[in-house]
Amino acid sequence: MKILKSLSKSYFTIIIVLILGTSSYAEDQEQTIDIWNLEKTKKKDNSTLQKIVITDEENSEESFQSDIYKMQTNNESNDIEFEEKLNSKNIKIVGLYDPEDYGLDINMWSNSDGNQIKNILLKLNKIDLSKDASEIMKISMLTNAYYPQKNISEAEFLKFKSDWLIKNSDLDLVEEYLVKNQIFNKHPELVRYLVDHYLSDSNLKKSCEIFSKNLSPVNDQYLSKFNIYCLIKSGKKDEAQIIFDLKKELGLKDKYFEKKINFLLGYETKNDETISEKSVLDFHLAHQTSSNFIFEPKETTKKIIWKYLASSNLLKSFDDIKVSEIDKISIIEKAVHNKDYPERDLLNLYKKFQFSINQLLNVKNSYKSLTNIEGRALIYQKILLESEMIEKLKLLQILKNSFKTDNIGNAFDVELKKFLEDIDPMDIPDNLTSFYYTNIEIASESIKKIKYNNDTLHQSKLISYFNGDYSDLKIQKEVNNFLRKIKKNKEYKLSKKDIIFLEALKSDGIKIEKKYDDLYEISASEIPSDIQVMVNNDEKGTALLRIVEVIGQDKLERIDEDTMYFIISTLNQLNINIIRNKILLKVLPLKV
Repeated sequence: MKILKSLSKSYFTIIIVLILGTSSYAEDQEQTIDIWNLEKTKKKDNSTLQKIVITDEENSEESFQSDIYKMQTNNESNDIEFEEKLNSKNIKIVGLYDPEDYGLDINMWSNSDGNQIKNILLKLNKIDLSKDASEIMKISMLTNAYYPQKNISEAEFLKFKSDWLIKNSDLDLVEEYLVKNQIFNKHPELVRYLVDHYLSDSNLKKSCEIFSKNLSPVNDQYLSKFNIYCLIKSGKKDEAQIIFDLKKELGLKDKYFEKKINFLLGYETKNDETISEKSVLDFHLAHQTSSNFIFEPKETTKKIIWKYLASSNLLKSFDDIKVSEIDKISIIEKAVHNKDYPERDLLNLYKKFQFSINQLLNVKNSYKSLTNIEGRALIYQKILLESEMIEKLKLLQILKNSFKTDNIGNAFDVELKKFLEDIDPMDIPDNLTSFYYTNIEIASESIKKIKYNNDTLHQSKLISYFNGDYSDLKIQKEVNNFLRKIKKNKEYKLSKKDIIFLEALKSDGIKIEKKYDDLYEISASEIPSDIQVMVNNDEKGTALLRIVEVIGQDKLERIDEDTMYFIISTLNQLNINIIRNKILLKVLPLKV
């Protein structure tokens, strides 16, 4: 007989069990971010901004009655003060970073217009940001600060944060954000993204660990079901049954889930072999409860289910697929495009097709009379046989274009790069260079060392000031000495980067002697008008978002000097010097 039948109808005991059954929270070690050196490993035990909750401590029954008594006897000003206390709400600031770590402040969003924030964030959601832009975005979205108050609700603002975290796909960052702020019930979609991702990667242990770091009972129905299953897998069947029965009393209705759970708990001896694709948890339950699990994905199968199949080694081997099963091959091509199926397996499947000698000899004409899948198989086989480099390159281009035509261009991506790596770029004809450089895997840039060029102001050793290597007095003396040499050298003209360097120093209060004022002129405001308005209103958060939008997909080093000038000028005016310094140390030095 189920445990619930032996319990009284009083929910008091159940609630006590739920509270006592909650696992203790162990804070994760913080991790370091490369480019911007976010200093997440630096613990601040006394920081008031790790997780800020401003509460009225006089909330006991005794103090409340005392305040009521005082209200009747005190003057009008005390009446108003009490009313403000009575109506005050807890103010919770959700984030990860102390604003002081980046030259920001807790009011960075206070003056912002929510409509403008939403407009910028909607644009950014459509852009694949560069690493540099993403790091600034991370700082702006996850720095502890009060919510904007105008034209945007707290829920909307937090939703934008969650959406960005999901798009950014940094699972460690998502987990840290959820755990440190204890916002599992406030952001169920973010928690679901995390646990589903780990489960689809066949890492149930990691999925279930998330629930042990939550200090409150789970409210969301999907997450509650996930938590119940995790309790069963960890051997806590009694606790799982109690929570499950309670959730059913509170309105949980899911016959599929109930049948699977009853089977796992031992209340059902015969398993329901139904397979649900409604969620990755439902699919996983079918896999775990079936004695002979067989599933063949369809075109409508969700990407996350494909991922689960691949990580669990449940995808049907290409050896079992016949070349006549064009519909199945089409599904596989789309799965490869979505990176849910190995490219190599698809290409090996193409090798199973049979073609005549004539078709292989006249491939450029023959493939046009075949179905697209057969045509790709023919072209691929010819690529394997072709020894002439230029002809092979032409065929690779035709094959890639064939995938693109069917909107599955990513299905021939990794393997194409491997082919191109074997080709000497010096041997490529002009009409194929664009194709080559568009698709070749460019080796990631190694970390470069800074080499000072003391003949150029913005490349001289003076730029180490932005790394904290100079006192104000020392940099002031040396920069004026450098300008004296420049003034004597009639051939030296200050570049835009020199000016950026000098303006940053002036912004920090470094005094440049007036006799050097004629070395360059500052033109009329080069900052876009909307950003200048943000600067004037001290809208630090929104201004950072606009800077992220300006950088977009570009690396900082590739941004033109005029654009970089107004970015640095914006940060100068807002006194966001820490972020500014990190940008300057990326764009000013000569690197080797």
